[in-house]
Amino acid sequence: MAVELCLLLLLFCGSTISEVQPIYKPPPGTLDFGFVPAKTYDTGAYHEPGPIGILFKIVHAFLYLVQPNSFPQDLIRKLAQQKFGNTQGDYQKPENVVLTLQAIYYEIGFIVSAALGLLFILLLPLVGLCFCMCRCCDNCGGEMHQRQKKNADCQRSCFATFLFVASLIISVGVLCAYAANQHLTNQVRGAKKLVTSNFKDMKIFLNDTPAQIDYLVSQYNTTKDKALSDLNNVGPLLGSRVQEQLGKEVRPALDAALTMAGAIRETKEALENVSVSVEVLQEGTERLHANLTDVKMHLSNTLNDSACSVAQAASTCNIIRNSLNQLNINANFSGLPGVSSQLAKVNDVLKIDLSSLVQKGYAAFNDTPDLVVNQTRNILSDIKNVLESIGSNITTFTKTLPVQKILADLTIYLTQSEAYVQDYFPVVEQYDFYRWLGCLILCCMVVLILVFFYLGLLCGTCGYDKHASPTTRGCISNTGGNFLMAGVGFSFLFSWVLMIVVVLTFVTGGNVEKLVCEPFEDKTLFKVLDTPYLLNQHWKNYLSGLLFKNPNINLTFEKVYSDCKENKGIYTSLHLEHLFNINEFLNVSMYTEDVALKIEHIQINLSKIILLDEIGKENLLNFSSSGIEGINFAAYLTEINKSVTKVDLLSFANDLEARADQLPKGALENALKGHANNIRMIHNQQVVPLEQAMKYVKARSTLNQSIRLLKRTSSELMVKVKNVISAVNAAQFLINNNASLVIVQETKKYMDTIVGYFEQYIEWVKESIAMEVAACKPIANVIDTAVDIFLCSYITDSVNAFWFGLGGSSIFLIPAIIFAVKLSKYYRRMDTEDVYDDSVEQW
Repeated sequence: MAVELCLLLLLFCGSTISEVQPIYKPPPGTLDFGFVPAKTYDTGAYHEPGPIGILFKIVHAFLYLVQPNSFPQDLIRKLAQQKFGNTQGDYQKPENVVLTLQAIYYEIGFIVSAALGLLFILLLPLVGLCFCMCRCCDNCGGEMHQRQKKNADCQRSCFATFLFVASLIISVGVLCAYAANQHLTNQVRGAKKLVTSNFKDMKIFLNDTPAQIDYLVSQYNTTKDKALSDLNNVGPLLGSRVQEQLGKEVRPALDAALTMAGAIRETKEALENVSVSVEVLQEGTERLHANLTDVKMHLSNTLNDSACSVAQAASTCNIIRNSLNQLNINANFSGLPGVSSQLAKVNDVLKIDLSSLVQKGYAAFNDTPDLVVNQTRNILSDIKNVLESIGSNITTFTKTLPVQKILADLTIYLTQSEAYVQDYFPVVEQYDFYRWLGCLILCCMVVLILVFFYLGLLCGTCGYDKHASPTTRGCISNTGGNFLMAGVGFSFLFSWVLMIVVVLTFVTGGNVEKLVCEPFEDKTLFKVLDTPYLLNQHWKNYLSGLLFKNPNINLTFEKVYSDCKENKGIYTSLHLEHLFNINEFLNVSMYTEDVALKIEHIQINLSKIILLDEIGKENLLNFSSSGIEGINFAAYLTEINKSVTKVDLLSFANDLEARADQLPKGALENALKGHANNIRMIHNQQVVPLEQAMKYVKARSTLNQSIRLLKRTSSELMVKVKNVISAVNAAQFLINNNASLVIVQETKKYMDTIVGYFEQYIEWVKESIAMEVAACKPIANVIDTAVDIFLCSYITDSVNAFWFGLGGSSIFLIPAIIFAVKLSKYYRRMDTEDVYDDSVEQW
């Protein structure tokens, strides 16, 4: 049955892998496998004694006083490994003598206490016999005569008080003993529920494990579905990755070509703007030039008049005549070279839509995912078949495991065990009733003694008459004294019986508490059990030798119990991989290697992608030779930056009018002022519009911007075009010749992603097996229930509390006997008393 249990526990954990594990690489995406189904166990392996727990703590403190030494691990190991009694002289060997002395030293507290108890058992009946015989001879207080003493009332009160206090202490002790006795009976009656709960948890443990195994197996579908999803999306995943890597060179090249196509269009627009703007500006400046020429001619004719020959006007006329050259236009757009030839060449270049050619290159490059899908269709089909075969193999393997048969056998065994326990439990309750009855009789013995003492105190105190002489005491007082002596008699009869029970339960319960319960609580007991060669002189590790027939495996009771206490999986707790290696069940490495091999053989040909054909490249070269770099940009910029006229016409008109005022009054003055007015009119009607009118301002601005744009575009135009063509050629060369390296790298990453799902599944299975599958908490609960609850909490604590209360009551019977005997003299009716003669007293 042990072998079958081990095999079952192994099969419970049939979802693990061997210790040799592949290096785990975290997958890019986290798979959600959900939670392993697990039912809640009902058993709470913890006992709360309630109010009586205070008594248990007091008993523990008393045991610590009796036995303050720590758990003797080394001594127990040596005693267990030492052979006694095989030969006659074994006990005389020095090492055995030393061990015996060490054991006696450890048990010295119990030995001394037990010796005192035995002394009590032997002496108290003997003292009672002697006391009885002595009283029969009218000695030891047996003589019914009481001598009169002055402090008789004080002594009576003290004896009564002491007896009452002793009786109270005995009462407390017997109540503790009765409470412990009743507590043990109550716990035994309630133990059936706890036993049933443990059996229920064990059944859950057996029945729930196959469902957990099935869940682990079924979650392979989650891995498979994710892998299939990635395979079905090989275009967006692998194709996009390849495209992304190639795009680091392809896209900048195509962007440069597209930018150059835009530059061609901008160049055409700029050349057209130059032509139109120059025509507009030429029209305005030519009309202004004609008017200024006409004004200058008329002004010259006026200055040739005879009036300018007069000495007063000659100098002024000469000054005006010398300034006539300033009446001329400054910006002469008529002399600028034309751009018609460059515009014609650019128009020829634009007959071919370079942007459309570049967009075709973009479209061809963006079709990379579709190319990947089309070229990997057959290989992906093979990979999908491999994934399906893995799932079929796992399902087939799990069906071949005899889990159900072993589960059924163990379930039957567990059911039979439960039925046996249930059938045997009434017997346990019956024997516990006998035990309860026996302990109750012992308590009743003490209660009977207490009844006599309390009745004696009550009757003696109530019936005592201090004015009555010892021979004339009342019936009630005499009855109280008789009750006290009856209590003394029963004390001698019962005390030694009580002490026998106390000594036996004290030695047994105290040692169980110190040698089993306390070391079990701090797991020291497991360390002793894990001592090499202790339980079997040929096995280093007993548990591994029992389970695996290999005592060299480091499997200890303490580790198994601790792991089960933490509700870890039993496969991890018992190291069942040493018994049966089920690596084949989850050894998906051979399948992943097959998958990886097929993925590595993916061949993707991207040579059909044409980024820019020869027509587009020739179009770029034609643009570079359009001649825009030959335009005289300096002449244009010079004329644009000039003012409209050489001199400010308003200033000239004002100056002319001021000089006319210097001439004598007459026709010459008036003529010059008329010319000044004409000049002002030309300024307002022609110069101001040329400077401010939107038509001319826009023409000048457009001409300025267009010339500067053409200047920037033409700067090293040939070099720029060649760089664009070189970048396109390099990108095309990368696609045609070096794309295979990029494809291999990205395929490797894609393969790692697919394989990573399986590795993530394996890691999840390992973690589930270690912590969730076949969690062995019920096994730890069974141990805790048997040792910590049944043996220690229910039985040992109750037994210890019983002997503690009963022993205290038995010990305090001694002072109670003494005080009762002394006190009875003051309550009982005496036969004789002391008589004093009055004359003698007077004398």
